[in-house]
Amino acid sequence: MGGKNGEAKHPFQFMACWELREMLGRRAADVPELLEGLEEVPLDSIYFHTHSYFLRHPYIAGPYPNDFANWAAIQLRDRVLGERLAVIDPFEAGDLEALRNELVTILDDHLSHVGSVPRVVFGEFFFFMQSRILAVPAGIKVRTLAELREGLERVDASAIYFHVFDALARKGRRRSDFAVWIEDGLGRKELAAKFSAVNPYATTLERVRRRLIALCDEAERAGSAS
Repeated sequence: MGGKNGEAKHPFQFMACWELREMLGRRAADVPELLEGLEEVPLDSIYFHTHSYFLRHPYIAGPYPNDFANWAAIQLRDRVLGERLAVIDPFEAGDLEALRNELVTILDDHLSHVGSVPRVVFGEFFFFMQSRILAVPAGIKVRTLAELREGLERVDASAIYFHVFDALARKGRRRSDFAVWIEDGLGRKELAAKFSAVNPYATTLERVRRRLIALCDEAERAGSAS
């Protein structure tokens, strides 16, 4: 429940993050090799090529917002496959294994309908990688909505990633860390629901940041008018 004067009993601590990357020593030059790799690589690799794509592209997600779709469209020049892979929402899949299965199904279906399999000739191979997210304190603790708004504006983009994008994958729930704290700490269920409704897919970290700040501003204005 919220504390007195809109102040939470327990502060929200912003956490930034680092991505620890590792090459897996495996590559693909065509769709069959990509499919085989997808079936066998660790789940951390699925995470790297889908979820953490947004951490590496905080300002521009582009039309192909995961590494698989981007490689198929740009390097293999298979725009149809690129578009099919691009529409997968990693935050709607449920978990990483389900996401892997969805990717595999699309590749398998695509192969069953093409007459010839394009292979990288002048482009780049697909190199499978994996990563782990290391959280580090951002040095910002907040107790009120106004302080949260200020923190959202000041904090490094990696903190937006950690508390929104990574939280949805890491904790297996439908709400960001911000939404949980707004409801449990400030007791503002309606605002928490609005934070939860912000879909991070097919956008960028900076756009998510701006949307969350706008929600804070709207809530503050509504409070002042009441």
